[in-house]
Amino acid sequence: MFTKFKWLSMALKNAMRNRRRSLVTVAITATGTAAALLGGGFALYTYQSLAQASARDTGHLVVAAPGQFDGIDNLPLEHGLEQAEAVTQQLLARPDVKRVLPRLQFSGLISNGDKSEIFLGTGVDATQEFVVKGPFMKREAGELLDAQAPGADAKGAPGIVIGKGLAKILNVQPGSALTLMSTTVNGALSAADVTVTGVVSTGIADIDKRLAMVDLSTAQTLLQTKKISTLSVYLNDLELADATAAQLRAQHGATLEVRTWLEQAVFYQSVKSLYDRIFGFLGVIVLVIVLFSVTNTLAMAVLERTREIGTLRAMGATPREVMRVFTLEGMALGTGGALAGMALAGGIALFLLVAGVQMPPPPGRTDGYPLAVAVSVPMYAGAVLLVALLSAGASWFISRRAAHQSVVEALSHV
Repeated sequence: MFTKFKWLSMALKNAMRNRRRSLVTVAITATGTAAALLGGGFALYTYQSLAQASARDTGHLVVAAPGQFDGIDNLPLEHGLEQAEAVTQQLLARPDVKRVLPRLQFSGLISNGDKSEIFLGTGVDATQEFVVKGPFMKREAGELLDAQAPGADAKGAPGIVIGKGLAKILNVQPGSALTLMSTTVNGALSAADVTVTGVVSTGIADIDKRLAMVDLSTAQTLLQTKKISTLSVYLNDLELADATAAQLRAQHGATLEVRTWLEQAVFYQSVKSLYDRIFGFLGVIVLVIVLFSVTNTLAMAVLERTREIGTLRAMGATPREVMRVFTLEGMALGTGGALAGMALAGGIALFLLVAGVQMPPPPGRTDGYPLAVAVSVPMYAGAVLLVALLSAGASWFISRRAAHQSVVEALSHV
C-alpha cells in the first residue's frame, strides 16, 4: 500500500510526462487566476477608496434629532438638533470616538452683485472640517477657513470657501466679496456679506458648481438659530461603526437618530452592487476556462494511459487508487497554475503601485484616480484553494470511467 507521499510523488511524475502540455495547462491556469485576482483586487481597492471617501464626507456615524433624516421640513432646521454641545461632550467621552463635528446644512442664493446662483451651503467647524476631508477635497486657490480667525477675515467679513465650478460661474477668486441670501428658521429672508478665502474641488463637477462652506457661527447667524443639522462622529476605526451605532441607539433611541456611513453612502452601495455583478461574472468565466483547460489535459492523459491503468488494475490496484492518482495530478496542475497566477497578480499590483498609473476621470468627475489593485490575503488564498479543488474535482470525474473499466478491456485498448 502506497503512503500518501508516494501517491503524490507518482502524480507529480505523471504530470511531468508530457511537459509541454502540462506547462500550457499551468500557463492557462496562471493567466486565468491572475486575471480573476486583478479584477477582484481592483474592485476591492475601489470599495476601500469609496468607503473612505464616504466616511470622511459624512462621518463614520451621523447623529441627528428625530425626523432629520426624513427630509421633510416646512421651515429650515425644523428638525434641527438643539443642545449640540452637550451631545458632543457625551460622544467624546466614549473611548471609540475620535472627533465629533457639527454641521449645518442650508441653501439659498449667492451673488457677486451682478449675477446670482443657487448654492448648497454647510456651516462647519473650521478647525477640524478640512482635516477630516483629507485628500478628498483639494485646495485650488487661496486658503481654507482654518487658516483665519473663526468667522472673519482681515477685513472683518466672514470667510467662505466655494467650489471650483461655482467660482468659475461667478468669476470670483480669493479676496472677492459675495453676498449670501437664505431663509431663517422663522421663514424670513436673511443676507450676509462674505469674502472668498479659498476655492476647492471635490472632483465631482456637479458638487463643485454649488459648494459653499462657512464657519458654523456664520451659518447660524445667517439662519438666526443655535441649532445644527447633524453631528458627524469619527471613530478610531471604520469597522467600529455598526457596533457603536447599535450602542448609541440603545442609549439615545428616543431622543436621537443614528445612522452609519454605509446607510448614507448611496453612491458606494450602487457602485459595489454593479462591480459585484461585473467582476463576479468575469470570475465565473475565468474559472470555467481554467476548468476546461485542466479537464482537457487530464482527459488526454487518461486516454493515453488506458493500458497503463489496466496494468495497475491487473497488479491489484483498486479503481479508487487509480482515481486518486489522477485527482492528485489534476490538483497539482491546478495548484501550480494558481500559485503562479497569484505571484503574477502580486507582481502586477506592485508594479502599478510603483509606476503610479493614472486612470482618466470617470463620468461626472473632474479628476482622475490612480490605477491600483488591492492585495488581499484571504482573496488570494481563496482563489488558490478554489482552483485546486475545481481541478481535483474535474480530474476525479474524468478518471472515473477509465478506472472502472474491466482489466481486459483496458489492456486491449489501442
